[in-house]
Amino acid sequence: MLITISGPAGSGKSTVASGLAETLGSEHVSGGDIFRQLADERGLTPLELNRLAEDEESIDRDLDRRQRELASTRDDLVLESRLAGWMAGEYADFRVWLDAPLDVRAERIADREDKTVETARKETIERAASEAHRYEAYYNIDIGTLDIYDLSVNTARLSPDAVLEVVETAIEAYEPADDEGKTPIDGVNYEF
Repeated sequence: MLITISGPAGSGKSTVASGLAETLGSEHVSGGDIFRQLADERGLTPLELNRLAEDEESIDRDLDRRQRELASTRDDLVLESRLAGWMAGEYADFRVWLDAPLDVRAERIADREDKTVETARKETIERAASEAHRYEAYYNIDIGTLDIYDLSVNTARLSPDAVLEVVETAIEAYEPADDEGKTPIDGVNYEF
């Protein structure tokens, strides 16, 4: 089963995706880890790489192409990134969106990245605006459109274990609409 976990920075994507992969005995691939690795390789912060990606389309397109290729060849995968639900397209069996209010996410990011909440908040706002602009320009994707997801969860007032339990329960109850259970997404430009 190919599961996607998407959401903004600090929503709990990585935590839920790794726990779900362990439960399902699937591999977990994180777009964020790949992005941070690319930033490190260039001696940049993720925010700096995001800014560079505004002028160098190839950065996003390469990452997104890799996600799409993984999705097209794997059925035992938990694919996690902001665009995983979109990039997996018709290959995804079940798409999850996680979110939390900005203040909650900024606190999580500050703790994770050892920075002030104010800095995390500012960077998160800038990063989200930059990404939303690029997703629309490159792929005709409005990241705020949630109707492609099978499940959307506000993670603010749930423990990581509780969020994982909600997602696992939804996946266990999942009943595909047809023999394959996969739903294509219309209007997305998958040209890389």
